[in-house]
Amino acid sequence: MPIVVDVDVMLARRKMSVGELAERVGITPANLAVLKNGRAKAVRFTTLAALCEVLDCQPGDLLRWEPETGRPETGQPETRAEAGTAGDTVAAVGESA
Repeated sequence: MPIVVDVDVMLARRKMSVGELAERVGITPANLAVLKNGRAKAVRFTTLAALCEVLDCQPGDLLRWEPETGRPETGQPETRAEAGTAGDTVAAVGESA
C-alpha cells in the first residue's frame, strides 16, 4: 500500500511506549500495533486526531504517501501476495475490543 504509517517514528521521538500511547489514545495495544505495523486498511479520523493530540504532531507526521513500485519486467503493480500482504483482513483501527 502506498500509504506509510510512521507512528513508530513519533513514538521514538517522544520516548513513549506503544502501551502508553494506546492507553492515552483510548485504543487497544493490538489495534495500535496493526496501525503501527502498516497492516491497517483504514483509520478513523477521531483516532488520528487523538494520536496527533497525544503525540503533539500533525497528521502528516504520522502518514505519508510513497508510490508503489511495479514489477520491473511488466511495469504492472505487484499483487497482494507478491507485496506480502496476503491474508491481512483488518478493516479499521480505532475501535476498542
